[in-house]
Amino acid sequence: QVQLVESGGGLVQAGGSLRLSCAASGRTFSRYAVGWFRQAPGKEREFVATISWSGDSTTYADSVKGRFTISRDNPKNTVYLQMNSLKPEDTALYYCAANPLYPVVVTSAKAYWGQGTQVTVSS
Repeated sequence: QVQLVESGGGLVQAGGSLRLSCAASGRTFSRYAVGWFRQAPGKEREFVATISWSGDSTTYADSVKGRFTISRDNPKNTVYLQMNSLKPEDTALYYCAANPLYPVVVTSAKAYWGQGTQVTVSS
């Protein structure tokens, strides 16, 4: 069992930065790949970025490449999403999910999900 808690969201102006954290409970967290996802009002949940258990492999959505960076600190049981050059279209509820297999996608059957943290980017 893995429990995830996201934090770090907030209100920021376009062009600004935020760093989201996904803190996990459970001794086996380091064996899980982790993904970040987002959902804007009236839209489907979409993939943002994912990282392997070791941190050696990462994948990004085209919409965030070059602006967002996913990383992890396994001793701290935490995965981060550094978001730079934020745009109003990045506004959404951001979730993290942990899954035994990499990459983590929206339909990963055995994924554990957090409750989300809101990111709002003003123009």
